Parts: sequence; C-alpha cells; structure tokens
Amino acid sequence: MAALAFSVQMPGMLTTVQDSGRWSYQGKGMPVAGAMDMQSFALGNILVGNDENAAALEVTLLGPTLSVTEGEGVAAVTGAELGFTVNGEPIANWTVVTIREGDILSFDGPRSGCRAYLCVSGGIDVPMVMESRSTYTRAKVGGLEGRALKKGDAMRCGEPAPLWNRCEGLVCPEALRPLRDPAAPLRVIPGPQDDLFTEKGLASFYGTEYVISNSADRMGYRMDGEPIEHTGAADIISDAIPLGAVQVPGHGQPIVMLADRQTTGGYTKIGVVCSVDVAALSQRLPGAKVRFSKIAVKDAVGLVRAEARTRDELRKLRAAWRSSARVSSAPVPEAVAAPTGGEAILRVDGKEHVISWEEIGEVE
Repeated sequence: MAALAFSVQMPGMLTTVQDSGRWSYQGKGMPVAGAMDMQSFALGNILVGNDENAAALEVTLLGPTLSVTEGEGVAAVTGAELGFTVNGEPIANWTVVTIREGDILSFDGPRSGCRAYLCVSGGIDVPMVMESRSTYTRAKVGGLEGRALKKGDAMRCGEPAPLWNRCEGLVCPEALRPLRDPAAPLRVIPGPQDDLFTEKGLASFYGTEYVISNSADRMGYRMDGEPIEHTGAADIISDAIPLGAVQVPGHGQPIVMLADRQTTGGYTKIGVVCSVDVAALSQRLPGAKVRFSKIAVKDAVGLVRAEARTRDELRKLRAAWRSSARVSSAPVPEAVAAPTGGEAILRVDGKEHVISWEEIGEVE
C-alpha cells in the first residue's frame, strides 16, 4: 500500500509543518520552533502509531482543506476543537480514523482552543533542516519552503509503522488528555533575574490579572495589565531565552516566550512558565485573561514526569488495541493492560515464520 499524499485545496489561517523542534542549534543562533502544544502533538503521533517526533500539521483556528491524492493510512486530530471532518462527516478529536485516496479532510470552524494537530501515519515527509522538519517562518527554514501551507501545495508522508491499520478506532481516554482549565493560573519558576524587580513589581506580577495582547504569536505572547516595576533599568547583558521565559521590558508588560522565541535576549526575566503550562497558554486566544503563580523547580519537574507517564500509558493502550486485532470505533477501556507476550506471523520470500515474544522487564 502506497504511503499517503495530500494536495492543499485551502490552506487555512496558519497551517505549518511542525515536529518537536531543532533543539541542537540555539548556540548557532537558530530558534527551536516546533509544536506549540507539545503534549497534544506527541499524543497524536502515538495514537496513529508514529514516533512522537514525527512531523504533523499544526492548524491554527481556521483549518485547511486537504484532499488525499494517494495511498491509505490513519489520521487523528488532537489539541483544539476546530471541527475536523472527513468527507463532510464530523470526526471527534483524539480518535483514529482511516483515510484513503479520494478523501477530503477539512475543518468547519473553532469550538475551543487555538491550535490543533493533524497527525497522520508515517508523518509529513518534508526535508530535514538541522535535524528537524519544523517550520520557522521568520527565517523561511524547514517545513514547506519555510512557510505556511498555500493552495496547490503537495505533501507526501513517510512509510507508516507496522500495524498502522490496527490503530483505526483507537480513542485517547479523557483521563490521558491534557487538562486545560482556562481559568487556571500559569505556574512560574521564579528567576533568573527576579531580584531586579521591586516588591511592588513582584506583587503586581503574581497578584494581578493580565490579558493576552492582539500581538501574540508563535514567538511570544505579550500581555497587557498592571506594569511590573523594576529596581532599575530593564536591560541586562543578553543571555539565553528558555521556553516559557517571562521577559519584562522597560514598559513593564510581561512577554511569555514560546516556540519561535529568539535564542538570546537582553531584557530581565522575572520567571519561567513551566512547560506543561506553556502548552496550555498556547491554546488561549488574544483577549483571554491570565494569572501567574509560583511553583518550585521540583514541583515543575513532577508535572513533566506526569506528562511522560501519560504518554507511556497511551503507548500501552495502543499496544493492547493493536494486539487485539479488532477494527472498531469503540474506545479502549481505560483498565486494559498492555500485553506481556504474544505471537506474530512474518512472511519472508513466500514463507511464513511464527515469532513469539514476551516481556522480560526492565534491563538494569
């Protein structure tokens, strides 16, 4: 069966190819880019049988219309609810569906959230640039010619993983989906320059409400609200900008730095939003209200580990679903455990070979 291929009939508002980003090149001045909501992106790839880093389409608010021009595979949409349909039939988010030549994939309008991820078996196959397929539009690097999709674009997918067809009908249980309470505060690790703000400034940051500005984009979310007071000048010697860094320029309004952030910057940073809440912020729209709260480093690490366990659980559910050899639209019961052994038939040069396997536990 041929790998999937697509033609873009309508590009949507801002649809780009993204993976987990080009993390090894910040020292050379190249931003990371990558998916804004990394958890939704990774879970989508797990659902369709891909490696977590496989390239997908990041869909912003108004989605594209794509026609499948070749092949057969599976797809799933995660993240924001943007009204995903196949041939006009609504498909629930977090659900794996089979797509094939002649099908039309589209989005009929946003319900909640800002960014969705269309993950397809085999991943979007565009050239690797600095070990990543992510699109960084400001420098026209990666993805499709370093830009968002446009009408008439053609895309191909890589070869899907074995047993991709057995992913059909798999649903990510609600308990494993990211919890995105729009009223929840963003948790912030203080520093590295929080000592350059007055007590009044710190009280403003942690004690008042901010509103996401209309100028928010993939580089950073600018906030409007009570100015944050510095002890002196807002400028520092430029240093590294981590994901989630909260810069406060001289005007006192915070800016949360996101996927397309610059590699270094010379404004004071009052704190760093933990990565779990960076993903949550990326799903909020301009005009949304935001509050900040302190979190200890060890607690932020605990949140990251909890996300990793969630991905592990979904991989186990996927293994259980595929091993059951059924094709159904019913969700996998959350209590299903991953298989600890089994058999498979491998055909080589016309001969069948029975392969047995069993789980032997972790290697010390």
